[in-house]
Amino acid sequence: MKCFLSGYRSQYKTEVLKRLHPNSSMPVLTTHDMAHLPVPVQKYLVYAGAPGRPKVQNFRAQFSGSMRLKMQGDWMSIVAAQYNFYDEPARLFYIRSSMFGVPIEGLHRYTGNSASMQIKIASLFRVVNAQGEKMTHGETVTMFNDMCLLAPASLIDKRIQWKTADPLTVQTIFTNQGNTIAATLSFRQDGALIDFVSNDRYFSEDGKTYLSYPWSTPVKEYRDVDGRRVPVSAQAVWHTPQGDYTYAKFIVRDIEYNCRTFVDPAQR
Repeated sequence: MKCFLSGYRSQYKTEVLKRLHPNSSMPVLTTHDMAHLPVPVQKYLVYAGAPGRPKVQNFRAQFSGSMRLKMQGDWMSIVAAQYNFYDEPARLFYIRSSMFGVPIEGLHRYTGNSASMQIKIASLFRVVNAQGEKMTHGETVTMFNDMCLLAPASLIDKRIQWKTADPLTVQTIFTNQGNTIAATLSFRQDGALIDFVSNDRYFSEDGKTYLSYPWSTPVKEYRDVDGRRVPVSAQAVWHTPQGDYTYAKFIVRDIEYNCRTFVDPAQR
């Protein structure tokens, strides 16, 4: 088991190190950079503390929380770490958990024009090996969701199209590497983003069969991190014909922007 675990961490580390630029620096985000955004999004960036701080090239986040594999299934505790990059968009997400004392480990990769999700139990049994066109399309939603919730300074990206539905709701279209997805963002009066909904992320229990349900990530709480305001608590929900299926609850334990070095998730 130890060899497998270190193998997955090694893959995660290799992908991250290929994208880190130790000597690079980012210019400051200005109100001019934000001028093309709808008013609710500009207000959100101000709420998030983005103007006057460096633009976001990448970020590293550390999470704890819980997940379940079925609507009525038991919750299992998880720890996770990820790096996201925006010069050439990439998302690398590493997760660890256990079920009845048996270790579970997973690695999600969204790089270039492909995405994959691999999960194994007890270092021997691959229970998920999802990849392909629908997987990549769906993970484009996840990538954009991270931009909205965890790196709002990145929303100045010209690949995003915006349409204001009302003073607290904005519709968006994001395109990356030929994958185009849509989402609706909902805001509070003070500017905080409180929900993200998309119909372009597919539900799959086995990585083979994909179903199209609305997917949302309601935000419960924000906190200040080095002058930026970030969500500290959020959920991931599938809205199925059988009812809402909340399958993940995340707490942001640590977040760093414009990272220059790799942090091993096993050491956190």
